[in-house]
Amino acid sequence: MAKRIVWTEQAKADVRAIVQPIALQILKTLARYALTGEGKTKQLRDIEPPLIRLRAQQHRVFFRDKGDRLEISRVLDRKEAYR
Repeated sequence: MAKRIVWTEQAKADVRAIVQPIALQILKTLARYALTGEGKTKQLRDIEPPLIRLRAQQHRVFFRDKGDRLEISRVLDRKEAYR
């Protein structure tokens, strides 16, 4: 069963700032993860509550898994993601 995707206002703004073809590819990657659990993910250390990073091309999607939903907090270019 697919998980519902919930966006924070910051994450929505992040996606709107990305060039459309790249943003669409990021959304496809996120949708695949929500449906199947497939994707390059990693739980970040020393962050509570746990934050997960999903690699989507040159961008990183940061989210929390809330059981039946994914709460997307940021979508950043990999160069900016870890500053």
